[in-house]
Amino acid sequence: MKSIFKIFSIGLVALGAVSCSDALDMDNDGRLEMKDIFSRHDRTVQMFAQLSNALPKTTLTYGGTTTLMLAGFSDEAQDANDGITHIINNWYSGKASASSFPITSKGIDYWDTYFGAIYNCNVFIKNINDPAVATYPFDTTQKNGWIAQAKVLRAFYYWQLVKRYGGVPLISEPLPMDYNYATAKRASFEECADFIIKDCDEALECPENEGLSVGFKWVEQYASSMTRFIAHAIRSEVALYAASPLNNPDGTGKYTWAYAAEITKDALDKCLAHGAALYDNVPSANAAINCYDNYFITANDPSRVNDKESFLKSGTRLKIWQYAGTPMNSAMKEAGPCPSQELVDSYDMIDGTEPILGYLDKDHLQPNVNSASSYDESNPYANRDPRFYASIYYNGCQRNLNNANSILYTYVGGNCGISDKATDVRFTRTGYYIRKFNNYVSDSSHASDGFMPIFRLAELYLNFAEAAYQAGSPDQKYGGMSAVDAVNAVRKRVGMPGLPTGMGKADFERRYRKERRVELAFEDHRFYDVRRWMILDQTDKFVTGMEITKKDDGSYDYQRIKLADRHCSDSKFYRFPINQTEVNKMLQHTGINWQNPGW
Repeated sequence: MKSIFKIFSIGLVALGAVSCSDALDMDNDGRLEMKDIFSRHDRTVQMFAQLSNALPKTTLTYGGTTTLMLAGFSDEAQDANDGITHIINNWYSGKASASSFPITSKGIDYWDTYFGAIYNCNVFIKNINDPAVATYPFDTTQKNGWIAQAKVLRAFYYWQLVKRYGGVPLISEPLPMDYNYATAKRASFEECADFIIKDCDEALECPENEGLSVGFKWVEQYASSMTRFIAHAIRSEVALYAASPLNNPDGTGKYTWAYAAEITKDALDKCLAHGAALYDNVPSANAAINCYDNYFITANDPSRVNDKESFLKSGTRLKIWQYAGTPMNSAMKEAGPCPSQELVDSYDMIDGTEPILGYLDKDHLQPNVNSASSYDESNPYANRDPRFYASIYYNGCQRNLNNANSILYTYVGGNCGISDKATDVRFTRTGYYIRKFNNYVSDSSHASDGFMPIFRLAELYLNFAEAAYQAGSPDQKYGGMSAVDAVNAVRKRVGMPGLPTGMGKADFERRYRKERRVELAFEDHRFYDVRRWMILDQTDKFVTGMEITKKDDGSYDYQRIKLADRHCSDSKFYRFPINQTEVNKMLQHTGINWQNPGW
């Protein structure tokens, strides 16, 4: 891990941790000073372009320098690698420490990567504003657009740190080589939230007509460009997290639920006013199951002609077919995160009623079936929320939309049958496979799976709904919209009946949390939601699946099964640990232990 001291104090030229000798056309000794960069337009453009290098590239592979998909690290799924020597096995068995944390041991080193990216943003912002350094006669519009985007990028990178580690050091400019590290400190979560939102607010002050052709405008030409949509999405998410119990436990901090409702409503209103809309393009019958399914396999659309919902997506396609695939595809490698029965139980019936109201036993093997619903335990997948069919492969579903005979069977002995053998990483542990993001035509010669959304409009609706009902009641209006209204806007997109008015706060909270779980399934929200709600010990001790047996008459017997207990649900798992080497250095210099509780 690169020391935070290096990131604080890199005093040399160009972009800190990023190698740019080729891109910036350096001299023979490989060194440039800042005046050499900002005296030339082409070098400044190239330097600015590198600020976005740390934007997420989410994949399902457990290695390299990519962001891991977190479904299998939460109660959304049980990973098929659970029985072999693997980081997911380490996670489930509690083999996590500040020196070896499973999520960062094979994926991106968040602390190092994002502080490095923040340093790069600081270098750019400082020097582009220094007339003694930036001697090229930059167009004011272009310059303002660059600065605005750099601030949104810095806000984004800081937010990625804060949502994982809590409060972190706040650094707004490159620090000098003689910086006194004894004065360094971790800011509070609230202070970090203020800093991030301030960066976004300052960026939003940039006039809408200013910036490069790929600059800070509402309609962008390139996916990597920062936009006003992204700035508002960051503001919304930060405010919601800052008001949540983990970060404001007694509710007396600056970020009250009412304040969060105000910020999230403003963000939602501004995005809607500038053309954001939930994706509702109805696909042809052999393209996708419904508009929700179609959205998640639609290619990035920076022009916003077809997709007005996405604000920012990961830069790499998710290879669901290969790393969270079904054995029906011969080239797949593993089943990956297999959806849990708890997630399946969260999908409503098509008429809007809840099929499962909870569990009658501690092992979740006895569902509390809602007698007012049409749920049939002998036919559990009939008449469910359309998002269920778009998100999960289940026993008896059609996988290839061009072939009515391509039926996926997860019963014991079926073509995609459930397996409890540790070495059978290609077969489901729970009786389900991920369908979301998976284009059925994808294989080794067709890279057609979708991209992970990082920010999208549906999240803003749900963020507002949560802040609004917590601040008042489910039906209380904020700027003409209630929490119920916001949730129902999301449900309406898929044709689901709206939630009724007049619900009590506790009942609405249950429905809201299930709605958020369903709408944002496999998008890395659930992992953080259960932490900020401080319910990790209720959700992540184990998950269940469905073992299906085919009977002689062709019907099925459905038996819920409990997967092995997990040991990753105590309170220390609310935050990522800071690498212990880094903590030891800071303790030596500041006399303060920066480590998060429990680690």
